[in-house]
Amino acid sequence: MSITQDEARKVAHLARIAVDQADLPALAEKLNGILHFMEQLNEVDVDGVEPMTGVEPMRLKRRQDIVTDGEMQDKVLANAPDAREGFFAVPKVVE
Repeated sequence: MSITQDEARKVAHLARIAVDQADLPALAEKLNGILHFMEQLNEVDVDGVEPMTGVEPMRLKRRQDIVTDGEMQDKVLANAPDAREGFFAVPKVVE
């Protein structure tokens, strides 16, 4: 399959790309290169090949689903401007 300059002009119009008349042969050549590459990909035998989400097989890291307090209370409260009795202290807003 080959793309002509008229078809390249139509593709450029549909894509809303302004292409000068002098640049149409180069655009047609690039589109022909893309179609040629797609034809090469269609020749590849992919029977029995599972689709992949990445190039390396990997499993998600799993951890036990255990509820904990995080064991970081001192580190968390160290960032607080005002902490009392193991909690954040905030100004009273409702009277």
